[in-house]
Amino acid sequence: QVQLVESGGGLVQPGGSLRLSCAASASLRSINVMGWYRQAPGKQRELVAIATRYGSTNSADSVKGRFTISRDNAKNTVYLQMNSLKPEDTAVYYCYASPSIAEDTPYKYWGQGTQVTVSS
Repeated sequence: QVQLVESGGGLVQPGGSLRLSCAASASLRSINVMGWYRQAPGKQRELVAIATRYGSTNSADSVKGRFTISRDNAKNTVYLQMNSLKPEDTAVYYCYASPSIAEDTPYKYWGQGTQVTVSS
């Protein structure tokens, strides 16, 4: 019922920047939390950054000061501005949405993922 479509991934050099976008098919008024997870080869999927429709945000320690999440409720879109990219940021990035802030909520929606590769 809720579909998420990511864009903006690609190949970038270390120290470069990318901006990911995720558009939701449903109104963000029904989606309290929206954000980004990532999964590198051989590793578990991990939280990158999330934002509520009320304006609060949270991000992983590994990306603080480098990544910024923002949300445009009118456009049903969430963004992830990634600066000072490092090779360890290489992963598939997944858009995430949920009506609940609880981590154990069964109501979770995922995008198909977009590949981010940081390499010289």
